[in-house]
Amino acid sequence: MISVVPQELLEQLAKDTASARRSATSSEDRDTRTQNVLRDWINQHTLKIKNEGPYKDSYRFVLEACPFDPEHKDAAIFLSGYGRSFYCFHDSCKGKTWEDVLQLLDPEADIPPESKKPGPSTSRNWPDPLAPEAFHGLAGEVVHAIEPHSEADPAALLVQFLVGFGSIAGRHAYFATEATCHYPNVYTVIVGQTAKGRKGTSWDQICRVLTGVDNDWRTNRVISGLSTGEGLIWAVRDAIHEHTPVKDKGRIVRYDEVESDPGVKDKRLLVFEPEFARVLKVTEREANTLAAILRESWDHGDLNILTKKQAARATNAHMSIVAHITKDELRRLLTDTAVANGFANRFLWICARRSKLLPEGGTLATVNFPPIHARLRAAVEFQAAGELRRSDLARDLWREVYASLSEGKPGLLGAAISRAEAQVVRLSLIYALLDLSPSILPTHLEAALALWRYAEDSARFIFGDALAAMRLLMRSFASYADAPMA
Repeated sequence: MISVVPQELLEQLAKDTASARRSATSSEDRDTRTQNVLRDWINQHTLKIKNEGPYKDSYRFVLEACPFDPEHKDAAIFLSGYGRSFYCFHDSCKGKTWEDVLQLLDPEADIPPESKKPGPSTSRNWPDPLAPEAFHGLAGEVVHAIEPHSEADPAALLVQFLVGFGSIAGRHAYFATEATCHYPNVYTVIVGQTAKGRKGTSWDQICRVLTGVDNDWRTNRVISGLSTGEGLIWAVRDAIHEHTPVKDKGRIVRYDEVESDPGVKDKRLLVFEPEFARVLKVTEREANTLAAILRESWDHGDLNILTKKQAARATNAHMSIVAHITKDELRRLLTDTAVANGFANRFLWICARRSKLLPEGGTLATVNFPPIHARLRAAVEFQAAGELRRSDLARDLWREVYASLSEGKPGLLGAAISRAEAQVVRLSLIYALLDLSPSILPTHLEAALALWRYAEDSARFIFGDALAAMRLLMRSFASYADAPMA
Protein backbone atom coordinates (compact mmCIF):
# COMPACT_ATOMS: atom_id res chain seq x y z
CA MET A 1 0.00 0.00 0.00
CA ILE A 2 1.39 3.41 -0.99
CA SER A 3 0.39 6.50 0.97
CA VAL A 4 0.74 10.10 -0.22
CA VAL A 5 2.51 12.34 2.29
CA PRO A 6 1.97 16.10 2.01
CA GLN A 7 5.08 18.10 1.11
CA GLU A 8 4.57 20.41 4.15
CA LEU A 9 4.74 17.39 6.47
CA LEU A 10 7.99 16.19 4.89
CA GLU A 11 9.51 19.67 5.18
CA GLN A 12 8.52 19.90 8.84
CA LEU A 13 9.92 16.42 9.49
CA ALA A 14 13.22 17.44 7.89
CA LYS A 15 13.41 20.52 10.10
CA ASP A 16 12.56 18.53 13.23
CA THR A 17 15.13 15.87 12.39
CA ALA A 18 17.89 18.42 11.88
CA SER A 19 16.96 20.20 15.09
CA ALA A 20 16.92 16.93 17.03
CA ARG A 21 20.35 15.96 15.71
CA ARG A 22 21.78 19.38 16.64
CA SER A 23 20.25 19.03 20.12
CA ALA A 24 21.67 15.52 20.55
CA THR A 25 25.11 16.74 19.44
CA SER A 26 24.91 19.65 21.87
CA SER A 27 24.00 17.24 24.68
CA GLU A 28 26.98 15.02 23.80
CA ASP A 29 29.27 18.05 23.88
CA ARG A 30 28.04 18.96 27.36
CA ASP A 31 28.57 15.37 28.52
CA THR A 32 32.12 15.44 27.18
CA ARG A 33 32.90 18.70 28.97
CA THR A 34 31.50 17.30 32.23
CA GLN A 35 33.59 14.15 31.82
CA ASN A 36 36.71 16.26 31.25
CA VAL A 37 36.07 18.28 34.40
CA LEU A 38 35.61 15.15 36.53
CA ARG A 39 38.69 13.51 34.95
CA ASP A 40 40.79 16.56 35.83
CA TRP A 41 39.43 16.56 39.38
CA ILE A 42 40.31 12.86 39.83
CA ASN A 43 43.84 13.41 38.56
CA GLN A 44 44.31 16.44 40.81
CA HIS A 45 43.33 14.54 43.96
CA THR A 46 45.95 11.76 44.04
CA LEU A 47 43.71 9.22 42.30
CA LYS A 48 44.79 7.33 39.20
CA ILE A 49 42.42 6.15 36.48
CA LYS A 50 42.89 2.54 35.33
CA ASN A 51 40.36 2.80 32.49
CA GLU A 52 37.23 4.69 31.59
CA GLY A 53 34.27 4.50 29.26
CA PRO A 54 30.47 4.25 28.96
CA TYR A 55 28.74 1.91 31.40
CA LYS A 56 24.97 1.37 31.09
CA ASP A 57 23.43 4.85 31.48
CA SER A 58 26.57 6.41 32.93
CA TYR A 59 30.24 7.12 32.24
CA ARG A 60 32.60 5.16 34.49
CA PHE A 61 36.12 5.94 35.74
CA VAL A 62 37.69 2.75 37.11
CA LEU A 63 40.36 3.66 39.67
CA GLU A 64 43.68 1.89 40.22
CA ALA A 65 43.01 1.95 43.96
CA CYS A 66 40.13 2.81 46.25
CA PRO A 67 40.63 6.17 48.01
CA PHE A 68 39.54 4.58 51.31
CA ASP A 69 41.78 1.50 51.09
CA PRO A 70 44.62 1.23 48.52
CA GLU A 71 44.37 -2.58 48.73
CA HIS A 72 41.00 -2.43 46.98
CA LYS A 73 41.51 -2.47 43.21
CA ASP A 74 37.96 -2.40 41.89
CA ALA A 75 36.56 0.99 42.90
CA ALA A 76 34.97 3.36 40.39
CA ILE A 77 33.44 6.82 40.07
CA PHE A 78 30.34 7.14 37.90
CA LEU A 79 28.98 10.17 36.07
CA SER A 80 25.35 10.03 34.97
CA GLY A 81 22.37 12.25 34.39
CA TYR A 82 21.62 11.94 38.10
CA GLY A 83 25.03 13.30 39.12
CA ARG A 84 28.11 11.55 40.48
CA SER A 85 28.41 8.39 42.47
CA PHE A 86 31.12 6.16 43.91
CA TYR A 87 31.22 2.42 44.39
CA CYS A 88 33.70 -0.09 45.81
CA PHE A 89 32.90 -3.80 45.74
CA HIS A 90 34.59 -4.60 49.06
CA ASP A 91 32.41 -5.04 52.13
CA SER A 92 34.48 -2.65 54.25
CA CYS A 93 33.69 0.15 51.78
CA LYS A 94 30.06 -0.78 51.22
CA GLY A 95 27.91 2.28 51.62
CA LYS A 96 30.69 4.76 50.84
CA THR A 97 29.32 7.52 48.61
CA TRP A 98 30.51 10.35 46.40
CA GLU A 99 29.90 12.69 49.33
CA ASP A 100 32.30 10.54 51.40
CA VAL A 101 34.93 10.82 48.65
CA LEU A 102 34.56 14.60 48.67
CA GLN A 103 34.81 14.68 52.46
CA LEU A 104 38.01 12.62 52.32
CA LEU A 105 39.80 14.34 49.45
CA ASP A 106 38.23 17.77 49.21
CA PRO A 107 36.33 18.48 52.46
CA GLU A 108 35.62 22.09 51.54
CA ALA A 109 33.89 21.10 48.30
CA ASP A 110 30.18 21.40 49.01
CA ILE A 111 29.15 21.67 45.36
CA PRO A 112 30.45 19.92 42.22
CA PRO A 113 34.02 21.01 41.31
CA GLU A 114 33.07 22.34 37.88
CA SER A 115 30.88 25.01 39.48
CA LYS A 116 32.66 25.44 42.79
CA LYS A 117 32.12 28.88 44.23
CA PRO A 118 31.18 30.36 47.60
CA GLY A 119 27.65 29.47 48.57
CA PRO A 120 25.49 27.13 50.57
CA SER A 121 25.92 23.37 50.66
CA THR A 122 24.13 21.14 48.18
CA SER A 123 22.04 20.03 51.15
CA ARG A 124 20.07 23.25 50.54
CA ASN A 125 17.85 21.08 48.32
CA TRP A 126 17.06 18.66 51.13
CA PRO A 127 13.31 18.70 51.77
CA ASP A 128 11.98 20.94 54.50
CA PRO A 129 10.75 19.03 57.57
CA LEU A 130 7.33 17.45 57.35
CA ALA A 131 4.47 19.83 58.06
CA PRO A 132 2.63 19.19 61.37
CA GLU A 133 -0.51 18.17 59.43
CA ALA A 134 1.25 14.97 58.31
CA PHE A 135 1.39 13.75 61.93
CA HIS A 136 -2.38 13.67 62.25
CA GLY A 137 -4.09 11.22 64.56
CA LEU A 138 -2.81 7.83 65.60
CA ALA A 139 0.01 7.85 63.04
CA GLY A 140 1.42 11.00 64.61
CA GLU A 141 1.05 9.56 68.10
CA VAL A 142 3.07 6.49 67.12
CA VAL A 143 5.85 8.59 65.59
CA HIS A 144 5.96 11.00 68.53
CA ALA A 145 6.18 8.03 70.93
CA ILE A 146 9.14 6.52 69.07
CA GLU A 147 11.00 9.64 67.91
CA PRO A 148 12.65 10.72 71.22
CA HIS A 149 14.17 7.25 71.58
CA SER A 150 15.48 6.78 68.03
CA GLU A 151 18.01 8.33 65.67
CA ALA A 152 15.62 7.61 62.78
CA ASP A 153 14.17 10.40 60.65
CA PRO A 154 10.54 11.17 61.65
CA ALA A 155 9.58 11.19 57.95
CA ALA A 156 10.87 7.63 57.55
CA LEU A 157 9.08 6.52 60.71
CA LEU A 158 5.79 8.06 59.56
CA VAL A 159 5.65 6.76 56.01
CA GLN A 160 6.76 3.25 56.98
CA PHE A 161 4.12 3.14 59.70
CA LEU A 162 1.43 4.16 57.19
CA VAL A 163 2.63 1.55 54.67
CA GLY A 164 2.76 -1.14 57.36
CA PHE A 165 -0.71 -0.34 58.72
CA GLY A 166 -2.10 -0.21 55.18
CA SER A 167 -0.69 -3.68 54.60
CA ILE A 168 -2.22 -5.08 57.78
CA ALA A 169 -5.55 -3.44 56.91
CA GLY A 170 -5.87 -5.53 53.78
CA ARG A 171 -8.33 -5.15 50.97
CA HIS A 172 -11.56 -4.41 52.82
CA ALA A 173 -11.81 -0.61 52.61
CA TYR A 174 -11.28 1.32 49.42
CA PHE A 175 -11.86 4.63 47.66
CA ALA A 176 -13.32 4.56 44.15
CA THR A 177 -12.15 6.94 41.43
CA GLU A 178 -14.33 6.33 38.39
CA ALA A 179 -13.76 2.63 37.63
CA THR A 180 -10.59 2.36 39.72
CA CYS A 181 -10.63 1.19 43.32
CA HIS A 182 -7.77 2.44 45.48
CA TYR A 183 -6.92 0.25 48.47
CA PRO A 184 -4.55 1.15 51.34
CA ASN A 185 -1.49 -0.53 49.78
CA VAL A 186 1.44 1.81 49.22
CA TYR A 187 5.03 1.47 47.98
CA THR A 188 7.82 3.56 49.49
CA VAL A 189 11.60 3.82 49.15
CA ILE A 190 13.53 5.46 51.98
CA VAL A 191 16.51 7.24 50.44
CA GLY A 192 19.44 8.11 52.68
CA GLN A 193 22.13 10.62 51.83
CA THR A 194 24.66 8.06 53.08
CA ALA A 195 24.65 4.59 54.61
CA LYS A 196 24.33 6.26 58.03
CA GLY A 197 20.84 7.59 57.38
CA ARG A 198 19.39 5.19 59.99
CA LYS A 199 16.99 3.73 57.43
CA GLY A 200 17.07 0.24 58.95
CA THR A 201 16.58 1.63 62.43
CA SER A 202 13.38 3.36 61.34
CA TRP A 203 11.85 0.11 60.03
CA ASP A 204 12.90 -1.88 63.11
CA GLN A 205 11.09 0.57 65.37
CA ILE A 206 7.91 0.50 63.27
CA CYS A 207 7.97 -3.30 63.08
CA ARG A 208 8.12 -3.48 66.83
CA VAL A 209 4.87 -1.52 67.07
CA LEU A 210 3.06 -3.36 64.27
CA THR A 211 4.02 -6.79 65.60
CA GLY A 212 1.91 -6.00 68.66
CA VAL A 213 -1.04 -5.42 66.36
CA ASP A 214 -0.84 -8.53 64.16
CA ASN A 215 1.93 -10.97 64.95
CA ASP A 216 0.76 -13.42 62.26
CA TRP A 217 1.15 -10.69 59.64
CA ARG A 218 4.68 -9.92 60.85
CA THR A 219 5.64 -13.60 60.94
CA ASN A 220 4.09 -14.83 57.69
CA ARG A 221 3.21 -11.87 55.46
CA VAL A 222 6.41 -9.79 55.56
CA ILE A 223 9.08 -11.12 53.20
CA SER A 224 12.31 -10.03 51.55
CA GLY A 225 14.23 -11.15 48.49
CA LEU A 226 12.40 -9.90 45.41
CA SER A 227 13.79 -11.73 42.40
CA THR A 228 11.19 -12.50 39.73
CA GLY A 229 7.61 -11.65 38.94
CA GLU A 230 6.75 -15.35 39.03
CA GLY A 231 8.15 -15.65 42.56
CA LEU A 232 6.12 -12.68 43.72
CA ILE A 233 2.90 -14.15 42.29
CA TRP A 234 3.67 -17.46 44.00
CA ALA A 235 3.73 -15.71 47.39
CA VAL A 236 0.08 -14.62 46.93
CA ARG A 237 -1.09 -17.34 44.54
CA ASP A 238 -4.64 -18.61 44.15
CA ALA A 239 -5.45 -22.28 44.54
CA ILE A 240 -4.18 -24.30 41.59
CA HIS A 241 -6.49 -26.84 39.95
CA GLU A 242 -5.55 -29.46 37.42
CA HIS A 243 -7.63 -31.66 35.15
CA THR A 244 -6.79 -35.23 36.04
CA PRO A 245 -7.80 -38.03 33.65
CA VAL A 246 -10.16 -40.73 34.98
CA LYS A 247 -9.74 -44.08 33.27
CA ASP A 248 -12.04 -47.07 32.89
CA LYS A 249 -10.44 -50.27 31.67
CA GLY A 250 -7.43 -48.32 30.45
CA ARG A 251 -9.45 -45.73 28.55
CA ILE A 252 -9.86 -42.08 29.60
CA VAL A 253 -13.56 -41.55 30.18
CA ARG A 254 -13.49 -38.08 31.71
CA TYR A 255 -11.36 -35.43 33.40
CA ASP A 256 -11.93 -34.38 37.00
CA GLU A 257 -10.76 -31.07 38.37
CA VAL A 258 -8.42 -31.65 41.31
CA GLU A 259 -6.86 -29.05 43.59
CA SER A 260 -3.11 -29.61 43.36
CA ASP A 261 -2.14 -26.63 45.52
CA PRO A 262 -4.33 -24.86 48.10
CA GLY A 263 -2.82 -21.47 47.31
CA VAL A 264 -2.40 -18.65 49.82
CA LYS A 265 -5.50 -17.57 51.72
CA ASP A 266 -4.02 -14.36 53.15
CA LYS A 267 -3.44 -12.09 50.17
CA ARG A 268 -1.66 -9.42 52.21
CA LEU A 269 2.06 -9.15 51.52
CA LEU A 270 4.56 -6.52 52.58
CA VAL A 271 7.90 -6.80 50.85
CA PHE A 272 10.75 -5.31 52.88
CA GLU A 273 13.89 -4.73 50.84
CA PRO A 274 16.77 -3.25 52.89
CA GLU A 275 18.98 -3.40 49.77
CA PHE A 276 16.81 -1.92 47.02
CA ALA A 277 19.92 -1.60 44.87
CA ARG A 278 19.80 -5.36 44.39
CA VAL A 279 16.19 -5.16 43.21
CA LEU A 280 17.06 -2.46 40.67
CA LYS A 281 19.80 -4.69 39.27
CA VAL A 282 17.39 -7.62 39.02
CA THR A 283 14.77 -5.62 37.10
CA GLU A 284 17.32 -4.79 34.40
CA ARG A 285 17.97 -8.44 33.56
CA GLU A 286 16.70 -9.50 30.17
CA ALA A 287 13.22 -11.05 30.27
CA ASN A 288 12.85 -10.42 34.00
CA THR A 289 9.19 -9.77 34.81
CA LEU A 290 9.54 -8.28 38.30
CA ALA A 291 9.08 -4.60 37.38
CA ALA A 292 5.97 -5.34 35.32
CA ILE A 293 4.37 -7.44 38.07
CA LEU A 294 5.15 -4.78 40.68
CA ARG A 295 3.38 -2.20 38.54
CA GLU A 296 0.34 -4.45 38.15
CA SER A 297 0.18 -5.31 41.84
CA TRP A 298 0.09 -1.59 42.69
CA ASP A 299 -2.61 -0.98 40.09
CA HIS A 300 -5.13 -3.75 40.69
CA GLY A 301 -3.72 -6.86 42.37
CA ASP A 302 -4.76 -9.38 39.71
CA LEU A 303 -1.52 -10.99 38.60
CA ASN A 304 -0.56 -13.62 36.08
CA ILE A 305 2.12 -14.35 33.50
CA LEU A 306 1.36 -16.09 30.20
CA THR A 307 3.57 -19.13 29.74
CA LYS A 308 3.37 -22.36 27.77
CA LYS A 309 3.01 -24.33 30.97
CA GLN A 310 0.33 -23.82 33.59
CA ALA A 311 1.42 -20.91 35.77
CA ALA A 312 0.28 -19.58 39.10
CA ARG A 313 -1.98 -16.56 39.20
CA ALA A 314 -3.20 -14.29 41.97
CA THR A 315 -6.39 -12.31 42.39
CA ASN A 316 -6.96 -9.46 44.83
CA ALA A 317 -3.34 -9.46 45.97
CA HIS A 318 -2.68 -6.68 48.49
CA MET A 319 0.96 -5.77 47.90
CA SER A 320 2.93 -3.16 49.85
CA ILE A 321 6.64 -2.35 49.69
CA VAL A 322 9.16 -0.75 52.04
CA ALA A 323 12.63 -0.43 50.55
CA HIS A 324 15.87 1.31 51.51
CA ILE A 325 18.70 2.67 49.38
CA THR A 326 21.32 5.40 49.44
CA LYS A 327 21.03 8.35 47.10
CA ASP A 328 24.30 7.42 45.39
CA GLU A 329 23.15 3.86 44.67
CA LEU A 330 19.83 5.10 43.38
CA ARG A 331 21.45 7.59 41.00
CA ARG A 332 23.74 4.89 39.69
CA LEU A 333 21.24 2.07 39.25
CA LEU A 334 17.83 3.55 38.45
CA THR A 335 17.67 3.71 34.66
CA ASP A 336 15.78 6.15 32.49
CA THR A 337 13.60 3.23 31.40
CA ALA A 338 12.51 2.43 34.96
CA VAL A 339 11.55 6.08 35.46
CA ALA A 340 9.80 6.51 32.12
CA ASN A 341 7.82 3.22 32.13
CA GLY A 342 5.95 3.99 35.34
CA PHE A 343 7.94 1.78 37.71
CA ALA A 344 9.26 4.79 39.67
CA ASN A 345 5.99 6.66 40.01
CA ARG A 346 4.36 3.84 41.96
CA PHE A 347 6.72 4.64 44.84
CA LEU A 348 6.79 7.39 47.43
CA TRP A 349 10.42 8.55 47.48
CA ILE A 350 11.28 9.71 51.00
CA CYS A 351 14.56 11.38 51.94
CA ALA A 352 15.78 10.34 55.39
CA ARG A 353 18.80 11.11 57.53
CA ARG A 354 19.86 10.67 61.12
CA SER A 355 17.73 12.93 63.28
CA LYS A 356 19.94 13.03 66.35
CA LEU A 357 22.83 11.29 68.13
CA LEU A 358 21.94 8.84 70.88
CA PRO A 359 25.26 7.30 72.00
CA GLU A 360 23.52 5.16 74.64
CA GLY A 361 20.47 4.46 72.52
CA GLY A 362 16.95 5.40 73.51
CA THR A 363 14.64 4.09 76.21
CA LEU A 364 11.79 2.88 74.03
CA ALA A 365 11.03 0.12 76.52
CA THR A 366 9.63 2.78 78.83
CA VAL A 367 6.91 3.73 76.32
CA ASN A 368 3.46 2.35 77.14
CA PHE A 369 2.52 0.77 73.80
CA PRO A 370 -0.37 -1.57 74.78
CA PRO A 371 -3.00 1.22 74.59
CA ILE A 372 -1.68 2.15 71.14
CA HIS A 373 -1.80 -1.51 70.09
CA ALA A 374 -5.43 -1.73 71.20
CA ARG A 375 -6.41 1.35 69.18
CA LEU A 376 -4.56 0.02 66.13
CA ARG A 377 -6.35 -3.33 66.39
CA ALA A 378 -9.64 -1.47 66.55
CA ALA A 379 -8.66 0.40 63.39
CA VAL A 380 -7.85 -2.90 61.67
CA GLU A 381 -11.20 -4.36 62.67
CA PHE A 382 -12.87 -1.25 61.25
CA GLN A 383 -11.72 -2.37 57.79
CA ALA A 384 -15.14 -3.85 57.02
CA ALA A 385 -16.08 -0.25 56.17
CA GLY A 386 -16.13 -1.00 52.41
CA GLU A 387 -16.16 2.07 50.17
CA LEU A 388 -15.19 5.36 51.79
CA ARG A 389 -16.15 8.70 50.27
CA ARG A 390 -15.02 12.23 50.93
CA SER A 391 -17.12 14.50 53.07
CA ASP A 392 -18.53 17.64 51.45
CA LEU A 393 -15.75 19.79 52.91
CA ALA A 394 -13.11 17.31 51.82
CA ARG A 395 -14.53 17.37 48.29
CA ASP A 396 -14.22 21.17 48.28
CA LEU A 397 -10.58 20.90 49.33
CA TRP A 398 -9.92 18.20 46.70
CA ARG A 399 -11.28 20.47 43.98
CA GLU A 400 -8.87 23.19 45.11
CA VAL A 401 -5.75 21.01 44.96
CA TYR A 402 -6.64 18.67 42.09
CA ALA A 403 -5.32 20.88 39.29
CA SER A 404 -1.90 21.28 40.89
CA LEU A 405 -1.67 17.56 41.66
CA SER A 406 -2.62 16.68 38.08
CA GLU A 407 -0.26 19.17 36.49
CA GLY A 408 2.51 17.36 34.66
CA LYS A 409 6.13 18.26 35.32
CA PRO A 410 8.97 17.81 32.81
CA GLY A 411 11.87 15.41 32.81
CA LEU A 412 12.73 12.65 35.25
CA LEU A 413 11.07 14.46 38.13
CA GLY A 414 7.76 14.62 36.29
CA ALA A 415 7.96 10.93 35.37
CA ALA A 416 8.74 9.96 38.98
CA ILE A 417 5.80 11.83 40.57
CA SER A 418 3.14 11.55 37.88
CA ARG A 419 0.75 9.55 40.11
CA ALA A 420 0.33 12.33 42.66
CA GLU A 421 -3.47 12.17 42.74
CA ALA A 422 -3.57 8.40 43.29
CA GLN A 423 -0.88 8.52 45.98
CA VAL A 424 -2.74 11.24 47.89
CA VAL A 425 -5.99 9.27 47.63
CA ARG A 426 -4.41 6.17 49.17
CA LEU A 427 -2.69 8.10 51.95
CA SER A 428 -5.89 9.95 52.85
CA LEU A 429 -7.71 6.61 52.97
CA ILE A 430 -5.17 5.25 55.48
CA TYR A 431 -5.44 8.34 57.69
CA ALA A 432 -9.23 7.98 57.68
CA LEU A 433 -9.08 4.29 58.62
CA LEU A 434 -6.75 5.07 61.53
CA ASP A 435 -9.39 7.51 62.78
CA LEU A 436 -12.17 4.91 62.37
CA SER A 437 -13.86 7.45 60.17
CA PRO A 438 -16.61 6.35 57.77
CA SER A 439 -15.58 9.10 55.35
CA ILE A 440 -12.45 10.99 54.35
CA LEU A 441 -12.44 14.33 56.14
CA PRO A 442 -10.44 17.51 55.35
CA THR A 443 -7.94 16.65 58.12
CA HIS A 444 -7.20 13.30 56.43
CA LEU A 445 -6.74 14.95 53.07
CA GLU A 446 -4.54 17.69 54.56
CA ALA A 447 -2.37 15.06 56.25
CA ALA A 448 -1.99 13.17 52.97
CA LEU A 449 -1.16 16.37 51.09
CA ALA A 450 1.49 17.31 53.65
CA LEU A 451 3.16 13.93 53.31
CA TRP A 452 2.90 14.07 49.52
CA ARG A 453 4.58 17.50 49.48
CA TYR A 454 7.50 15.99 51.39
CA ALA A 455 7.63 13.05 48.97
CA GLU A 456 7.55 15.42 46.00
CA ASP A 457 10.32 17.57 47.50
CA SER A 458 12.31 14.38 48.13
CA ALA A 459 11.85 13.33 44.50
CA ARG A 460 12.93 16.79 43.39
CA PHE A 461 16.10 16.44 45.47
CA ILE A 462 16.75 13.01 43.95
CA PHE A 463 15.50 13.37 40.36
CA GLY A 464 15.21 17.10 39.78
CA ASP A 465 18.67 17.62 38.27
CA ALA A 466 18.22 19.81 35.21
CA LEU A 467 20.90 17.93 33.30
CA ALA A 468 19.07 14.65 33.88
CA ALA A 469 15.85 16.06 32.51
CA MET A 470 17.66 17.46 29.48
CA ARG A 471 19.41 14.16 28.78
CA LEU A 472 16.14 12.26 28.84
CA LEU A 473 14.61 14.78 26.43
CA MET A 474 17.61 14.63 24.09
CA ARG A 475 17.58 10.84 24.02
CA SER A 476 13.95 10.95 22.95
CA PHE A 477 14.81 13.40 20.17
CA ALA A 478 17.78 11.32 19.08
CA SER A 479 15.66 8.15 18.91
CA TYR A 480 13.07 10.00 16.86
CA ALA A 481 15.71 11.35 14.48
CA ASP A 482 17.32 7.93 13.97
CA ALA A 483 14.04 6.03 13.52
CA PRO A 484 13.51 4.63 10.01
CA MET A 485 10.71 6.16 8.00
CA ALA A 486 7.84 3.75 7.30
